[in-house]
Amino acid sequence: MDLQTYIRSIPDFPKPGILFRDINPLLRNPAAMVEVMRRLGAICDAVQPDLIVGIESRGFIVGTPLALQRSLGFVPVRKPGKLPGAVIGVDYALEYGTDRLEIQSDALTGNPRVLVVDDLLATGGTAAATGSLVRAAGGELVGFAFVIELEPLGGRSALPDEVLAESLIRYP
Repeated sequence: MDLQTYIRSIPDFPKPGILFRDINPLLRNPAAMVEVMRRLGAICDAVQPDLIVGIESRGFIVGTPLALQRSLGFVPVRKPGKLPGAVIGVDYALEYGTDRLEIQSDALTGNPRVLVVDDLLATGGTAAATGSLVRAAGGELVGFAFVIELEPLGGRSALPDEVLAESLIRYP
């Protein structure tokens, strides 16, 4: 199945000059989502994680069903102030400024093997920050899995070389 046919391109969103890759048509198609889960499942088979970590918010959409399919736990990484209890956070650079991601401090006890999942790899800043957060929280980062990768933005180069990084759809 050509998953790219289920991705809609929207010019000038969210601002002029940006070509937004919209996964909503893919999410609405059960057969396409089954295929996404099958392919992400193959990545799980390759790295054998104990937990799936999903990046807010679309990483939750693909990470949770993947975790359920593989009988794994799911851990959300969120923007500041969204998780109850004690958290560990990491700040990371944006094009203009900084942002922060957080995880509950007890979410990765016991050094679990972690696969980070998100819908999109663009510049790699958010994914790299999540990888750092996984390690800071006590997890063993074993890979990244993305539905879409925007190759011209070079996000793969921001990720650690020693872990697997796979994308289901690549836009050159």
